[in-house]
Amino acid sequence: MSTLTNKSNHWKSLLLGIGFTFIFALAGYLLSLIPGLNRVGPLACAILLAIVYRQAFGYPEFFRKGIEFSSKYLLRLAIILYGLKLNIDVIFQDGIGLLVKGAITIVFAILVTVYLAKLFKGNTQIALLLGVGTGICGAAAIAAVAPIVKAKAEDTAISVGIIALVGTVFSIIYALLLPILPISDVQYGIWSGLSLHELAHVALAADPAGEEALAMALLAKLGRVFLLVPLCFVMILWIRSRKSQAGADHAKVKFPMFLLGFIAMSIIGSYVLGNAIPVTDSVMNGISIATTFILTSAMVGLGLNVSLKDVKSKALRPFYAMLITSVLVSVLMYWIAGI
Repeated sequence: MSTLTNKSNHWKSLLLGIGFTFIFALAGYLLSLIPGLNRVGPLACAILLAIVYRQAFGYPEFFRKGIEFSSKYLLRLAIILYGLKLNIDVIFQDGIGLLVKGAITIVFAILVTVYLAKLFKGNTQIALLLGVGTGICGAAAIAAVAPIVKAKAEDTAISVGIIALVGTVFSIIYALLLPILPISDVQYGIWSGLSLHELAHVALAADPAGEEALAMALLAKLGRVFLLVPLCFVMILWIRSRKSQAGADHAKVKFPMFLLGFIAMSIIGSYVLGNAIPVTDSVMNGISIATTFILTSAMVGLGLNVSLKDVKSKALRPFYAMLITSVLVSVLMYWIAGI
């Protein structure tokens, strides 16, 4: 009888916990409809709600299994579906030059953020996640790299929250600078795509410059997203190398299999959907909304692990490092975009 009760409690905890993260994700969406918060976005709003809940009421232990399921498995599903946003064909046809420039952004962002964090004697694990998020595509990149570097759920959530906040502020600053910058709209779009953090931030900043600027911005940004997979392979080899130097018995690093799903979805989105299988824009928009909602639910699970008591000691210095790096990336890419 106790076995049946345990199984029943397990499923209750699982299903109610997943539903719990869905409720916070929905609340994040509703909050993001409020003027002002609409620039922050649902993901950041949902994480903020989860963090506030954790500080006020503690971790909801009964929902733990479902919350952990969301923060682990829904997160991987979201990254797999995120691959549909990446049109490989367009990148290879029109974006090779932007791909090279995007690689410069990624390498620069990671190395400088980690270097500055060490200089400031800050948490290098969080700094690495922030560098990856700054260089590639914000939350999705952080989520993809976190299991490779064995980052704690709390560190991952803190990093995502910082990226969402800083990226939003930067995208607003970009839009305000647009009328006074001595560059063309297309150059402005390329600059936005090469330097801003999330896809949403790029769209927010580039949209006021017109359709052509927005198209170039998204192309430049998707080139950086494309480089997420090779970066993950490089990081796996790097970690294996470091661990093998420490001792052969500890050299094993698990390959994140969900990256294969990301690649598969990228191929399907680029060459199958819309070609071999007709798909309407409304269906693709629906998938995009569902992907964002799933990612937001997963981030709620991570946000519930954040203890603000530890944030100041762990995240303040990496935050400064990432902020300085973001400014330097903006300056460097402005110069490159204007060439």
